[in-house]
Amino acid sequence: MNTMIQSPIKLTTGAIAEIKRLMNEPGFDASNVLRIGVKGGGCSGLSYMLGFDKATPADMEYEMEGVTFVMDKAHEMYLAGMEVDYQGGLNSRGFTFTNPNASTTCGCGTSFAV
Repeated sequence: MNTMIQSPIKLTTGAIAEIKRLMNEPGFDASNVLRIGVKGGGCSGLSYMLGFDKATPADMEYEMEGVTFVMDKAHEMYLAGMEVDYQGGLNSRGFTFTNPNASTTCGCGTSFAV
């Protein structure tokens, strides 16, 4: 695994706070790291991935305000410049993705095309 100094994506204060909260939950497997990436599928062609997983040799490792996360090197071209936010309100709850590389996005905001 390689460690990069400059993160290709931005985690907002809200996202960092929620990720840290999840990592401090009882029973969290501390051997897992946050993974951000893409996978094929969704109504626009690619879907965002955000979850906890084991790091692999193909991953780049980044750190932002005490949160370490990994991303497959091949995913950076789809995600460079993206912002991940977390909204905790009643009307809008969950992680959101703002991706300048997306030519189209679906209505739910979880899939995109380039």
